[in-house]
Amino acid sequence: MKLLMFHAERFGYRAHARTFDGAPDPDAADRTVDAAVVVFVHAEEDDANREAKLVSKAARNVKWLANKRALRNVVLHSFTHLADTKAPAGFASAFLEALARRLDSNGYAVTITPFGWSCAWDIDVHGDPIAKVFKSI
Repeated sequence: MKLLMFHAERFGYRAHARTFDGAPDPDAADRTVDAAVVVFVHAEEDDANREAKLVSKAARNVKWLANKRALRNVVLHSFTHLADTKAPAGFASAFLEALARRLDSNGYAVTITPFGWSCAWDIDVHGDPIAKVFKSI
């Protein structure tokens, strides 16, 4: 599991193109979230064997960054470009949903970008080093 996290003043996305057959139509084609931790999540091939541990570790990392700046908004985006292997789409989608539920239960407002879609982004990331964090868990 790889996480690329950003402290963004603003993150906007627009669903652009379906990336695999069967991907559901997006609930909202575009959206903007202010003052958020934006997390690009790459689920790797062997992650399915340790899902429960990964949800906990990923949530802990997201909360750590959010708490550094007292942020309550989180955006989760499936991003399969951070490692050589990738998990099946079904696992990656279910993982994002489980992570969103965990964060929601801790008082965070969570947005998940449309799964199975390539998105255009508009992201305003702060300049300090803590605003850009990469974790391999």
